[in-house]
Amino acid sequence: MKMCLIREVVKKMKAYMAMVFLQIGYAGMFVISMISLKQGMSHYVLVVYRNAVAALVMAPFALWFERKMRPRMTMSCFLKILLLALLEPVLDQNFFYMGNKATSANYAAALYNVLPAMTFIIAVILRMEKININSKHSQAKIIGTLVTVLGALVMILYKGNIIDFPWTRGQHGHNTTTTSDGRAITQNSSHWLAGTFMLLWSCLCWSGFFILQAHTLKSYPAELSLTTLICLFGMFESGAVALVMEKGTKPWALAWDTSLFTPLYSGVMCSGVAYYVQGIVMKERGPVFVTAFNPLCMVIVAILASIILAEDITVGRVIGAVIIVMGLYLLIWGKGKDKMEQSVEIIDEKEGTMELEKNANKGGKANDLDYVTIVEIPPSKTI
Repeated sequence: MKMCLIREVVKKMKAYMAMVFLQIGYAGMFVISMISLKQGMSHYVLVVYRNAVAALVMAPFALWFERKMRPRMTMSCFLKILLLALLEPVLDQNFFYMGNKATSANYAAALYNVLPAMTFIIAVILRMEKININSKHSQAKIIGTLVTVLGALVMILYKGNIIDFPWTRGQHGHNTTTTSDGRAITQNSSHWLAGTFMLLWSCLCWSGFFILQAHTLKSYPAELSLTTLICLFGMFESGAVALVMEKGTKPWALAWDTSLFTPLYSGVMCSGVAYYVQGIVMKERGPVFVTAFNPLCMVIVAILASIILAEDITVGRVIGAVIIVMGLYLLIWGKGKDKMEQSVEIIDEKEGTMELEKNANKGGKANDLDYVTIVEIPPSKTI
């Protein structure tokens, strides 16, 4: 009895544990990619190498485990995969790296908490999310989305004083980065604002990717194969962009440092494993649930970035991040109640179907009791 209970708890917690694992992986990517970009690595080249590594690692698993269940490729599915490769590996990753380089790792991680709100808005527009104004659950989702947007605006418009931690006293970042040709540049407010818009555009592309991935999995339910194809086409598409944007062979050179470790880590963890795990969880819980764990990544990145990169954490960013998290969990609460209602509806439908089948099976073996008509016989009149 206890073992059955433990199995049931683990089964229910698998989706949560998977998303926590991914957020830890993403937190590492925020920090190590920032180190590589500050040392002058080209983000165009990083995207190409990242997706090449992911495709190379995931392909053997896809070929072996899905050799008997891989659905037939149609033109519609092929075009969807091309669009998925454009949205995530090309647009999202390039704009993320540019925005991360122009701002900071902890700012990028905090601002990325608007991702669930963007995903929810797109899902509502495409009618993948149901909204009923009279329902408390829908009201919570709407209010949560608005609060999340408000928190993002606070982060963008208000900076405030720098918060000192025991490990950062007297060590504040100088906000300098190095270009791919070795020139050092100092970040200013215009770079910061441009980086913010790049991060927001990256969020929008990633939200579109989540929505389209959830839709594509319905017609192509092979997560490993889909992941491999997205990374493969993403490598080709981002490679074409990199060849246009980067001249010469110097930006493509790798050394035994973060320029090699970053594409290996981000390719395996944040492209290959992440796409696969997200696809599995998304089929069960939906795209909004997948994007609802970003605050954990933000906390981990803030700690790591302040220790490793000596990045500043200001009062404005903390206030904005707290507001975003409050809105985010209003959205999650509404989403969780929707999940419970859907489960109840599915159970009711199954019970109704079972009842109909039971009655249909009884139809061939009817007895006299199945067709009894009660007739009221009036009492005889007394003469």
